[in-house]
This record gives sequence, structure tokens and C-alpha cells, in this order.
Amino acid sequence: MCGIVGYIGENNAADVLLGGLKRLEYRGYDSAGICMLDGGELHTERSVGKVQDLADKVYQNLPENIIQATRLGVAHTRWATHGEPSEENAHPHLDQSGRVALVHNGIIENYKEIRQRLTAAGHSFKSQTDSEVLAHLIGAYYGENGDFLQAVCGALNQVEGTFGIAALCLDQPDCVVVARRGSPIVVGLGHNETIVASDAAAIIAHTDQVIYLDDDDVALLKRDDVDLRNIHNVPVSRDVARIEWDARAAEKDGYDHFMLKEIFEQADSLCNTFRGRLDVKQGTAILSGLNLTPREMADIQKVLLIACGTSLHAAMLGKYYFEDLADLCTDVEPAAEFRYRNPIVHARDLAVAISQSGETADTLAAVREAMNKGARVTGLCNVVGSTIARETGTGVYLHAGPEIGVASTKAFTSQMMVLMMMALKFGRGRRLSIQKGLEIIKEIERTPELVAKTLELNQHIAGIAKKYHYVRDFFFIGRGYLYPVALEGALKLKEISYIHAEGYHAAELKHGPIALLEPDVPVLALACDVPGKDKLLGNVEECRARKAPVIGIATEDDEEAVSYLDEVIPVPRTSTLLAPLTAVIAAQLFAYHMARFRGCEIDQPRNLAKSVTVE
Repeated sequence: MCGIVGYIGENNAADVLLGGLKRLEYRGYDSAGICMLDGGELHTERSVGKVQDLADKVYQNLPENIIQATRLGVAHTRWATHGEPSEENAHPHLDQSGRVALVHNGIIENYKEIRQRLTAAGHSFKSQTDSEVLAHLIGAYYGENGDFLQAVCGALNQVEGTFGIAALCLDQPDCVVVARRGSPIVVGLGHNETIVASDAAAIIAHTDQVIYLDDDDVALLKRDDVDLRNIHNVPVSRDVARIEWDARAAEKDGYDHFMLKEIFEQADSLCNTFRGRLDVKQGTAILSGLNLTPREMADIQKVLLIACGTSLHAAMLGKYYFEDLADLCTDVEPAAEFRYRNPIVHARDLAVAISQSGETADTLAAVREAMNKGARVTGLCNVVGSTIARETGTGVYLHAGPEIGVASTKAFTSQMMVLMMMALKFGRGRRLSIQKGLEIIKEIERTPELVAKTLELNQHIAGIAKKYHYVRDFFFIGRGYLYPVALEGALKLKEISYIHAEGYHAAELKHGPIALLEPDVPVLALACDVPGKDKLLGNVEECRARKAPVIGIATEDDEEAVSYLDEVIPVPRTSTLLAPLTAVIAAQLFAYHMARFRGCEIDQPRNLAKSVTVE
């Protein structure tokens, strides 16, 4: 979840490293640090808070001639796991000798055992982190053999857990050593420079040529060479890939926040998701990345949708799509539960791992468990070259473009779109008629228009949010296809506004939660004109009878729904399949404006990070 950057080349290392950290700050922003090597000395600075605080400290404390001369360094922006946010716990960490510097993403599970062993050998530690223990362990091996690459390999063979690391050594001013297991590391190949990061966002300004490390890969980086090994110091080879988006895609482009920009990008991102994937002759979807023949698809008996967080809510929509369009029994599995219980998985099951980043630790572990149990496994990811995409070997990319805001928006709607197209493809291989398939395709092709009309409600939604932004509690209710949207809408509000919000199936209100309703506890009801609306409006009446104000996301011109609601967000009329799309975009805008009026940090909400690569 932390952000790592490393650099060796001909340019000013401080500018490259700090610029990279700013692009990775959505991965962690509790504290940040940098270490650069120049003139036989390691120059280290750390700061609690944002990357800009670190940058101010670097340019204030280090002489200009040192800053301009640095050509090698590593840097880190932290999301705290072991040890509270503080300068002592911030990275980089040095070894006992002060000659090795390390930045680390992940968790070293056996760090206490290693720390005790090193303490007995005379090591003293300055932080509470597991990462400092790894720095000391590498330093201890280096002290024994004087070979930095071998020292890193030796240390990593002793640790249990996950890591993405970048390390440098005072005695070797011409290289950076990086490695990964369970935490992403990307190596960018520039002209007389090599830059490494935990995310391609920090690399794209320098080069679009990258190498994605696999688990247990170690790489010795020089400005014009990458020596790839495994942790046993045996040479390996990896393909060079190309980043398919440019640096501007990771800029705000005039919007106040990345989240707002990404909400407004959804007409384009959805077009990119379905472009070239609709077969208007056969009424089906073209998803060659699944790598399944019609016979193999017909042989699938059950679908397992595995995900966490927002992706889990997309999976819940996927269950409706697969069961309604493809007549396929579908289970939705929280990834963290899947890996620790003993799920029933068969060889004729298809497990679909859904993850925006493709690096989510629990989802990746669930992928491996499903593979071990003999299921077919495929990935649904946004990041090309991500671990889930590479390990599954099959799947569908979202093509939503980079998503910088921590609260996911356009990735969710693209996940929804891909799941609908997958269900369409499976359905056409079963009992779904070509006529029905063509109707669904026409609906999908309408999505840019539907999104654009929904976005026109931005100022109207802002007005409603201003009226309610003071509240401390909020309920979201929905039925059928709109039930997952209730969960997602509540999650968005919680994430960025810090309002306690709960999403419920509307029928569940009477089974306990209704006891909490009162005039200062508003309810957002997903009251679009789809099957189940009449029952939901009955639930709305139950809320109003308890004096709770009700905001409704309803189909435009639906006078019946309006008569039940205190406030109305009128979204365009659409089919049941696409009703979640317009409803969730309205809910995203509502959460955004609630947070804005409350003065919250929208793109980087407290305690959260974009990619959850630790348990």
C-alpha cells in the first residue's frame, strides 16, 4: 500500500524521486522519506504528513550543490502498518552500520524473531517497524560477504511475508537493488536512466518501457542495465512491456480533485471498456482474453466472483447479471474469507478475481487457492501487467485508465460493464436469444449518453448535499439490482466524508436498523423505476413515518416516486440492467459534494490507501 520510488541515471535524483512520490501519494500519506547517495555520504530526510512536507524539508536542509549533484536514491510514502506515523517510523531505514538504506512495502511476518536475533548480536533499532529489521538483516549479510546483491538475496531468503523493496549501499554508488514478493515493483527503462516504483504512475513521465517483476524476483539496477535474478541469485528473464496511457492521464486536468475528474471521465472510460467488444451480428460480446472456447464455456457449472471493497459490490451486481442472463449459479465471495475457510470449489467452476489494481493481497491469495482446488481462474483488472493478470493468464482488462482518487469510481462502473458483457457472452452460449442479446448491446451502446445526462445533475446534487452535509449518520437502501448500489453509495460516503453510513437491502430495515431512524438520520433511497420499486416505496413510507428525511435517486418524470420523497435526484430512464450505472454515478457525486462541504481531504481520505497489498 506504500509508495516506493528508486532512481539511478543522469538527472537530478531529488527532483525525480519527489516527483514520483507525489504521483504515488494516493498509495500512502502518513509520512514520507528520501535517501540519496552523493560524495561518499547518504543524505536522508523524513517527514510526517504529505510529500510536500518532505520536499520542503529536503530543499531547506540539504545544500543546493548536494541536491543538484545527486544521481541515485530511493524514496517512500507510507501507509502505516507496524508503528504509528512518525519520523522514526518513516522510511528509508538504515542498517546498523549506516551504509545500507531500504524502503519497503509489505509486512515481514517473522520480524520479531529476526529482531531478537539481531539484538542479541548487538544491533540497536530506532523504530517500531518491521522494515528496519529487514534493513539490518541485509546489512548483516553485507558485512559478512561484501556482496550487496548477494546480501539482499540472503536476507530475503530468511523472511516470511510480503515485500516490495528498493535498497542502496554507500559502498556501491552505481546501483539500486530491488525485489518483490506480494507487493508490486515496476522497473522503467529510460535513456541512460532506470527508475523503479511500486506503480507505473511514477514512471510514465520518464518512459513507457517497463519490466514487471514476478514474486521472488531480485534486480540489480544500473543506469543502462537491469540484471534480473531470483532470490537464490540465479538469472531469470522477464519481458519488456509498454505502458498504454500517458502522463496527462494522471493529472487533475483543471478539476479540483481527482475523484471529480474520474467521475466525469466515466462516459469515456465506459466507451473504452466496451469498444471493440460488442458483436452486433451475433448479439454477444467479444472477450478473447477469457481464452475459453464455446464448448468450454458451456461446460462451466458455477461462477465464483471473488473481490474486496468496491470490487465486491461490483461482484454482487455480477451475480445478478450471470444468473439472469446466463442461467449460471453464481456465488459472491469476499476474498479474505475465501482464502481462510474451506470453500467448495470444483473443476467446472469459473473463479473471477476482480481487482482494480490487480494487486489486492486477499484477492491474489484467493486466486491461488482457487487454482489449487482445480477451478478455472480468470482476472478482471484495470492495471495491465498486474500480478493477478499475470498469474491468472486470462481475463478482461477494464481499460478505464489510471484511477488516482482513493475512492474508486470509474473502475467500479467499468467492472460492472465487463461483468455484464461476460454474462451476455455466457448467456448467448446457453439460452439467451440473439434478439435479447442485441437489445442488451443497444443498451450498452447508450451508456455514454446516460452518463452524460446523469452528470448534468452535478449542481442539483451539490445543492442537496449542502442541505445535509452536517449529519453524522446516513442510511442507503435499495432492492434487486440497486441493493449493491446502496452498499457502494454508503461506502463512498464513509470513505471521503467520514459520515457513518450504512447500506441495506430495503426489506432489512424492519429487522433492526429502523430503530435508528430519527429526524437527523437521512435515508437515500434508490427508487429507480425498475422491478421492486413499489416495495421500496413502501419502505420509504416506513422511514418517513419515523420522521427520517428521504432523498431519492429516481427515474426522471416518475411522478409516483416523487410523491414519496423529500428530495429527488432524477436520473435518466434506462433498463433494469443499467439502472445501477446512473444510480451509482449520482451516489458518487452526492458523496463527493458531501465531503467537499465538510472540508474533507477527498482524494486522500484518512487511514486509507488506494491499493491494499497487505492483509
